[in-house]
Amino acid sequence: MPITYVPEPFRIKMVETIRLLTREERARKIREAHHNVFNLRAEDVYIDLLTDSGTSAMSAEQWSGVMRGDEAYAGARSYFRLLDTGRALFGYEYVQPVHQGRAAEKVLFPLLMGPGQVAISNMFFDTTRAHVELAGARTLDCVVPEARDTRAQVPFKGNMDTAQLERLIAEHPGQVAAVVMTITNNSAGGQPVSLWNMRDTAEICRRHGLPLVIDAARFAENAYFIQQREAEYRDWSVRDIVREFFRYGDAFTMSAKKDALVNMGGLIGVKSDPALVQRVKGNTIAFEGFTSYGGLSGRDLEALATGLEEGLDETYLRYRTGQVAYLASILDEHGIPYQSPPGGHGLFIDAQAMLPHIPYTQFPGQALAVELYVEAGIRTCDIGSFMLGNNPDTGEQLRADFEFTRLAVPRRVYTQAHLDVIAGALIAIQARAAQVPGYRITWEPPVLRHFQAELEPVGVPHAAPLPG
Repeated sequence: MPITYVPEPFRIKMVETIRLLTREERARKIREAHHNVFNLRAEDVYIDLLTDSGTSAMSAEQWSGVMRGDEAYAGARSYFRLLDTGRALFGYEYVQPVHQGRAAEKVLFPLLMGPGQVAISNMFFDTTRAHVELAGARTLDCVVPEARDTRAQVPFKGNMDTAQLERLIAEHPGQVAAVVMTITNNSAGGQPVSLWNMRDTAEICRRHGLPLVIDAARFAENAYFIQQREAEYRDWSVRDIVREFFRYGDAFTMSAKKDALVNMGGLIGVKSDPALVQRVKGNTIAFEGFTSYGGLSGRDLEALATGLEEGLDETYLRYRTGQVAYLASILDEHGIPYQSPPGGHGLFIDAQAMLPHIPYTQFPGQALAVELYVEAGIRTCDIGSFMLGNNPDTGEQLRADFEFTRLAVPRRVYTQAHLDVIAGALIAIQARAAQVPGYRITWEPPVLRHFQAELEPVGVPHAAPLPG
């Protein structure tokens, strides 16, 4: 039976009207979007699970901060409030605001790596992988093997495979530029990383003289999972776990549009490297604007400082992770496969298991995303071979470790009834899974293709022709 839904630890003071198009309208809209959910208009989407990035509902305190924002170009009060908050939370000497996570990667990564080098991660996400490659380096994924068994109930599937990390360093002597620890591990299904694994990874990096960078987009959710699943830290506060985890890193990049509960913003942190700090400042000024605003308005800086604190609230985190667990429990009743145990920011449906007739070259994760929109106006996205793209050196289609359709749940936005609609849509698609077609790409850009590519269905046709 479904677990008990965790009630919202807040009152809703403002609402936004959404509408559900007819099935015929949805079929036409996705065809006009060339079967790419990124091309849909948001007004044509009923429940938007495309991403949890920048889609949170801000609190009354954050909105009041918007009114207090100091818009001075240099040395704004709002900047120093954010700086003090970040230093106290993460324990890093330097914290640099930027406009979002990929901006942080654009600023930092070229300072750490270049052509002929490699970067190793527990798993790179799309923009992180792209910015490594744009810097001229290449990526190597190094997640624990348990992550590849989506049904295995392993508490920390996001962990770095430290034995493999040692092998990769040995296989690429003098070429490894940096190690990146992604928390939570998005590409592996929103799975957390344990503190003992972070300690072990840091020890390997220190021994080999390698910088350890934290991709910290979902730092609070990861810390909450450590508190709940790692016995040594059961009596620690989430705040203290965050401070301890970051103690083992040398730098971090962060999309603050996730756990910091804002619609725009990012951070770079440098623990204690004055030379690197100066280079970060130089790139920030070139790419983002002056260091004390980093591409953000004063009101954004205020909302971000408040959101960093609110995202650590343990009552909120219990509700946040409980939403995803509730949805997962309904799918369990109907045998719908997903990466288990449920992650923090969303549920990752195992589209390959649900649609076994679709090969990876026809993108089962994308196929299920299209079906969810046609079925119920739900927008999701592929986290699989479609997103992974082609080998940057050979142009050959890469095969992803997973073919997921990610249901990324925005923070403080949807209710239990919305989750029930999502579950019902998946159950309906499961009943006609054999009729779902695969897709082929008819046009793609050279970088981050899934944001813009155009597709058409192939293979098994729809049970009924699309209207019009």
